[in-house]
Amino acid sequence: MKPGASPAEIRQWITHHLDPLDTNIIGGMEVHGDMNLNPTQAADEARVWTPAAVLVGLVEREHGFSVLLTRRSDTLRSHTGQVAFPGGRCDPGETPWETALREAEEEIGLDPACVELAGLSTPYRTAVTGYQIMPVVGFVSPNMMLKPNPHEVADIFETPFGFLMDPNNLEQQERETPAGERRRFYAATWEGQYIWGATAGMLRALYDRLYGASLA
Repeated sequence: MKPGASPAEIRQWITHHLDPLDTNIIGGMEVHGDMNLNPTQAADEARVWTPAAVLVGLVEREHGFSVLLTRRSDTLRSHTGQVAFPGGRCDPGETPWETALREAEEEIGLDPACVELAGLSTPYRTAVTGYQIMPVVGFVSPNMMLKPNPHEVADIFETPFGFLMDPNNLEQQERETPAGERRRFYAATWEGQYIWGATAGMLRALYDRLYGASLA
């Protein structure tokens, strides 16, 4: 992307690097996931993955585009308090983009009419929970009205897109699991919000699409 590009040019550039909203291409898409940094977590090819989708919402602000993120409620049974995109499991017969819009409306009150869908980023597999998550990228109106669902979302915030697309900010980290294994993952911290795991992995995969850098 050339320096000083207009918002319209940035939208066009991002959209150009995404896959189209087409169910026929989904089965043949390259997939990333936890196993990219942790080869020992590579699952059996016969494993059945649960389809899910998230909305990677890009909001045009004065300082540039920002990414719409949530902090999950402390009362949820899994991934308690973690930073995430709005999203969830696909209902039978739903396309990933229908799921992403439905979940965003349920979780943060985002009116689907405020979202201009741009395309699909790289699917991401979570080795432990068994989800194959489709990131659906969309441009969100800056005039949207949001209301978090208190049963699912503790906070809604935005992080500058440029910050998240800087590999110096989205870096590899490592921690030990309860089972005693070492796990590597991507992570970034913005104004006290710790963005890591699948959310950071999907952001890194989007960076790879836009800038052609290696995930390894």
